[in-house]
Amino acid sequence: MMADTAPTPAKQLDHRYEGIAKVTGKAKYAAEFSQPFPKANLAYAYIVQSTIPNGTIASVDRYAADLAPGVIAILTPFNAPKLAQGPPQPPARRNLSLLQDKDVHYNGQPIAVVVAKSLNEAKAAARLLTIKYVTKPAQVSFRERPGDARWPKNPGKEPAGNHRGDVQAGFAKSAVVIEQTYVTPIQHHNPMEPHATIAWWEGEKLNVYDATQYISGVKMSLAKTLDIPVDYVRVINPVVGGGFGSKGSMWSHVPLCAMAAKATGRPVKLVLEREQMFGPVGGRPSTVNKIKLGASADGKLLAMQHDVIMNASAMEDFTEHSAGPTKNLYMSESNSVTEKVVEVNLGVSTFMRAPGEAPGTAALEIAMDELAEKLKMDPVQFRLVNYAENDPSHDRPWTDKHLRECYSQAAERFGWSKRSATPGSVTEGNALIGYGMATATYPANRSAAQAVVRMLPGGRMFVGSGTQDLGTGTYTIMAQQAASGLGIDPSLVEVKLGDSTLPKAPVSGGSQSSASVLPAIQDATTQLKLKLADLAIADIASPLHGLKTLDIEIKEGKLFNKNNPSQADSLADLIARNGNKPVEAMGSAEPSESKDSMTSTSWGAVFAEVAVDKDTHMVKVRRVVGTYDIGTLLNKKTGLNQLVGGIVWSISFALHEEAHIDPVYGRVVNESLAEYHVPVNADIGAIDVTVLNIPDIKFNPIGSRGIGEIGITGAAAAVANAIYNATGKRVREYPITPDKIMAARGLA
Repeated sequence: MMADTAPTPAKQLDHRYEGIAKVTGKAKYAAEFSQPFPKANLAYAYIVQSTIPNGTIASVDRYAADLAPGVIAILTPFNAPKLAQGPPQPPARRNLSLLQDKDVHYNGQPIAVVVAKSLNEAKAAARLLTIKYVTKPAQVSFRERPGDARWPKNPGKEPAGNHRGDVQAGFAKSAVVIEQTYVTPIQHHNPMEPHATIAWWEGEKLNVYDATQYISGVKMSLAKTLDIPVDYVRVINPVVGGGFGSKGSMWSHVPLCAMAAKATGRPVKLVLEREQMFGPVGGRPSTVNKIKLGASADGKLLAMQHDVIMNASAMEDFTEHSAGPTKNLYMSESNSVTEKVVEVNLGVSTFMRAPGEAPGTAALEIAMDELAEKLKMDPVQFRLVNYAENDPSHDRPWTDKHLRECYSQAAERFGWSKRSATPGSVTEGNALIGYGMATATYPANRSAAQAVVRMLPGGRMFVGSGTQDLGTGTYTIMAQQAASGLGIDPSLVEVKLGDSTLPKAPVSGGSQSSASVLPAIQDATTQLKLKLADLAIADIASPLHGLKTLDIEIKEGKLFNKNNPSQADSLADLIARNGNKPVEAMGSAEPSESKDSMTSTSWGAVFAEVAVDKDTHMVKVRRVVGTYDIGTLLNKKTGLNQLVGGIVWSISFALHEEAHIDPVYGRVVNESLAEYHVPVNADIGAIDVTVLNIPDIKFNPIGSRGIGEIGITGAAAAVANAIYNATGKRVREYPITPDKIMAARGLA
C-alpha cells in the first residue's frame, strides 16, 4: 500500500559501495574473468566485418587462415550452425547478424568469427581471409532524401504522430510565428569499457560474462536465439564500465561468442575493439527537426508543430522520439508532431543517453528562445507563461512538478538578471560573453522488480537483485535502502547484483533502476521485519517473547516493544540464539495503478555561460548551473555525480560529437577516440548542480525518480542559446563548431 507521507530518508553512505574495489583494481569487468574455467583453455574470438555497405557475400576463402598459427575455428555464413532467431524484441535484442545468411546491410557488419589460442593470432588469421562480394547500390545518407521518409514499421502500434487542436488555425491567429529546421548528428556511445563477452558451456547449459545493462534481457534473448531453455542460461556482470544505452540490448557479438564456444568446446572471450563500437552495437540516429511555433502577443503558445525525419537501418527501424518534449513540455492550444524514418545502409540505431529527450530538447529549446526573442520576452519568463500545470498530451495531472522552483533557484544562483538581452554586447578582452538557458526534462519510468534480503549472523545483512551498476551507484543505494528497512548502518550490508540467478529486475535504462528496485527492497525488508518479529515472539529467551507482531518495531538493529522501548532484543542476539541461521525474505514491486491516470516526469532548469573568441570562434563553456526536480535524492555523491556527468555529455553534444560517414562506402571514418571528439577536462568549466529533493510519493513509495539521463537534456540548447547571446549568430546544426559560427548569418 502506498504511503501518504514521505518515507524517512535512508542513511546515506558517504562513499561508493564498490569504490575501493574499483580504485584498487579488485573489481572485475566482463572481460577480466578467468574462472571457473581453466584459463589455459580460454580461446579468443575476433569479429571480421564487411567492407561494403550493401550486397551479398559470394565466397569466403579460408585456406590460408585455417593454416595460420593458433587458429581453432572459423565461422562464416557458409558453415555456421542454423538458428531460429525470430523477430527482434527491443530493448532485450535487436536485429542481429549471426552468419545465418550471406546478405550485407552495412559496412562493418559482422560476417565471420575467427577463434584462436590468442587474440593476436585470431586477428592475424582474420587478415588472411579472402572475401568476395556481389555489391548492390547503397544509400548511406538521408538528408537529401526527404521524399523517402515513411512511418516507422511498428506492428500493432499507431504511427509515431500525435495531434491535438487545430494547428493551422492556431498559426493563423498567432501574432508571432517562427519556423526553422534544427539538425542533430549521428552519435556513438564510447564507454570506457568496450562491449565484451566470455562464454562457456557446461553440457547444454550456457554461462556468460557479459558487459550489459540488462542481464535478464541477455538471458532471455540468448535462450530464444540459441533455442535452449531460459533456465539453461546464466549471465553474470558485477560491474559495468559505462553503457549509456548501448549495452541495454543484446548485440550480435554475444550469441556469436556463445556459438564459437559451442563449436570449439572451449570457453571463448570476445572483446570488441574501439573501431568495432561504431556500427555493430548501435548509435544515436541523426534527426532533422522542422519546428514551427506560434504565439499571441502576450507570449502564450497557440500552436506547436514538430516534424522529424531520421535515419533508420535497412535491418531494423528505430525511432528517436525527439518530438516527445514538444508534446508535453509546454502548454499550447494546439499541437502536432510526426516522426518518420528514411532507410539507409548503416548499423541499427539504438537507445543513447536520454533517447528522444536529448536531441528533442536540443532542438525545441533553441526554437523557444527564437520565439521569445521575436516576442521581446525574457526566455525564462516566456517559459513560465507557457508552464504546463498538467500533462497536455494526455490531459491528466503530473504525479508531482516543481519546475517553477527550478527556474527561480537556478536563475538566482547563475545571476541571470545580469544577462544582456542584446546579442554580442558583452565582451571581456578578446572574448564575446553570452548567457543561455533551457528546460531539462525526462520521463520518470518504473518497471516490475524483485529483491531478496537476509538477516545474517553478527548483525550483518544481505540484499540481492538481478539489476546492474553502470557506475551510477546502484550498489550504494541498494545498501542504503536495505539498511533503512532494519534500522542498521549501511556499512553492515552485503550487496549482490549483476547475476541472472538473482531475483529479476528490469534493464538499467530509461532512468528506472532506482525507482524499480528500491521499492522491491523496501517490500522485502518489510517481509523480513515480520519474520524477525515472529521469530522473537516464538523465542522463549527473547525479551519480546509472547508479544503481538503489531506491538514490535525495529530501530538501530534492534527489535523493541513500541509500548515499552526498554524491552528490546538485538537482531544479532536473536539470530545467534537461533543457531546463526540466516532469515530470508523476498520482495517485489510493480508500478502503481496511478500510472494510467497520472504522468510522472522529472524536470530541471539549466543555465550556461560561454566565451567565444572573436578571431577563432572557439567556444569555451565557462560555467553551467542547474537545479533539478527529481524527487528524493537517494545519495548526494552518486546522484549529483550523475547530473554532472550528464551536463558534461551535453557540452559534448553541443560542441564536439559527430560521426562522419563516408558518402561512398558508408563507414564511420572517425571510428576512434582520437577523431570522434569528446570533451576532456580542459573543455569543461565550472558545473554547479543541485536538486530540490522533494519526494514524489505518488510515483513510488520511495519518492525518487530517475536521475541518470535528465542531466544531458536541455543543457546542449542552453549552450547553443548562450553562443547566440554572445555572438548574434544562430547555429541550428549540432555540433556547433567554429566553422559553423563563422558561416552563420549575424544580426547585421
